[in-house]
Amino acid sequence: MITLENVTKYYPSALGKQYIFKDLSFTIPSGHNIAILGANGSGKSTLFRLLAGSEYPVSGTITTSLSLSWPVALATGIHPQMTGRENTRFIGRINGVKDLKAYEEKVKQFSQLGIKFDLPVKDYSSGMRPRLAFACSIGIDFDVYLIDEVTSVGDATFRRRAKEALLERSKQANVIMVSHQMEEIRHFCDSAIVLQDGKLTFYNDLEEGIKRYQAL
Repeated sequence: MITLENVTKYYPSALGKQYIFKDLSFTIPSGHNIAILGANGSGKSTLFRLLAGSEYPVSGTITTSLSLSWPVALATGIHPQMTGRENTRFIGRINGVKDLKAYEEKVKQFSQLGIKFDLPVKDYSSGMRPRLAFACSIGIDFDVYLIDEVTSVGDATFRRRAKEALLERSKQANVIMVSHQMEEIRHFCDSAIVLQDGKLTFYNDLEEGIKRYQAL
């Protein structure tokens, strides 16, 4: 499980502090594939970044014994000056991958970058960077995969392969997903967390969660 304890998060603005969460305590249960649902501006993306560790709460703590991926489908952690191979090797090292050579080959094949795998990422097209990031993430055995709009990754063929790979991963691990596509949500998830007014509500039944979200 993932435990949020007294989490406060706000962003400064000309109008003062804009609170997203204030003294939020909540436990995200293990053993579920969870959709994060909420109206625009409700804090879905902020929650996702907090879970991923790419942002930190102003106060409070987020703790878990599980290994979490960075947001799959986003080019988070990819350094533009490094080649695809160098990025892959670096990501593999910091995530404890034992056989880096095999991991490199797996990422190269899945990303379908060909010879561009050995070019600097700054020279990649906008579609190639998330393909590299996705391949790096899916090639590591995480307990939980954080999935952000997986339908945005690459072309139609790659998106299909990405969905198949994630579905296979979800048989052994869990997913936490942010998506505006209910078809995609139903494809991967069995439960939901609905955000409203800075509060989280867990729905064990996905359809109940979707119904509550659509009523917001």
